[in-house]
Amino acid sequence: MNMDWNDKAIATRPGEGLPISRLQACLLDHLPNVSGTLKVKQFPGGYSNLTYLVSMGKNEYVLRRPPVGAKVKSGHDMGREYRILSGLKSVYQKVPTPIYYTEDLTIIGSPFYVMERVKGVILRHGMPKGMHPEAEKMKEISTAWLDTLVELHEVDHQRAGLGDLGRPDGYIERQISGWGKRYYQAKTDDLSKIDFIIKWLNEQRMTSHHVSLIHNDFKYDNLILSPDDWTTVSAVLDWEMATIGDPLMDLGTSLGYWINPGDPGDMKGLQFTPSHLPGNLTREDIIHQYELKTGRTMENPVFYYVYGLLKIAVIIQQIYYRYRQGLTQDPRFGSLLTTIKQISIIAEQAIKRNKIDNLI
Repeated sequence: MNMDWNDKAIATRPGEGLPISRLQACLLDHLPNVSGTLKVKQFPGGYSNLTYLVSMGKNEYVLRRPPVGAKVKSGHDMGREYRILSGLKSVYQKVPTPIYYTEDLTIIGSPFYVMERVKGVILRHGMPKGMHPEAEKMKEISTAWLDTLVELHEVDHQRAGLGDLGRPDGYIERQISGWGKRYYQAKTDDLSKIDFIIKWLNEQRMTSHHVSLIHNDFKYDNLILSPDDWTTVSAVLDWEMATIGDPLMDLGTSLGYWINPGDPGDMKGLQFTPSHLPGNLTREDIIHQYELKTGRTMENPVFYYVYGLLKIAVIIQQIYYRYRQGLTQDPRFGSLLTTIKQISIIAEQAIKRNKIDNLI
């Protein structure tokens, strides 16, 4: 691991550039001790909010804005995300420091915020093979990933001033109903397996027994690892969907993204994150360790896992809908329907076999 594997920005994607002159004038007015000419690059990961590296002289910051053509306001609320970071920073250090937020649409055409740049390593889908940790190190990293999720679920959200961030009562019921509605609002093709999954989840009638701050998109590529020790998590990113709710639903979302090292090729083809690399914990390992570390019991793992899969499928469907409407030209989006179909197959198998590992 002698190479510099720190996460790097690249040239902005077509149609996602920022107006340099207006943004430079704004940042010169509102950021402390900055000078020089603004330079902008884009971080390549993610399918939702757009993330940029903005530099002026020796100063580097990260700018976040909603995706072009975004339809779902609550999922891309920059002011809400900025507020979450501001509150968390007082009680939890593994978040970047927020610096500036504006709703002035005359600057870049949307609200945006600027935060500290935390340098480090991000494990992404498709990262170079030379970056793959050895199996023993990967196990330590996956354990650090889980420990960080456990930490988040213990954060005192009241002391952070985030007690009103969500409505924990009836959280599970609202999530199942809400994600079903979002799917049908963004539907482009007839997918009978998705219909079956939504119906099955609604029939389970699960209720919440725990309340905590939840991230709602906790996966490897939303963690910055220390460049000196990849088993140390320096920061957690992308708080756009965070709320107060059931931590087991948060874990379920993470399980949905998690492809086991031993999963068959049909599942490994998804590779949302590098969880498929040798040494990673399995989904069953994660649940077992989470229960030991928190004292919470996941009584119906298949429900939470399938919920996570549905949620991911709907998020992808919303992105694919924007692509089909011509609201984004990102070429990565053209094959997303196939991904949605693959997810629905996995979820159906989990339901029919009543387990979350060894599905296909």
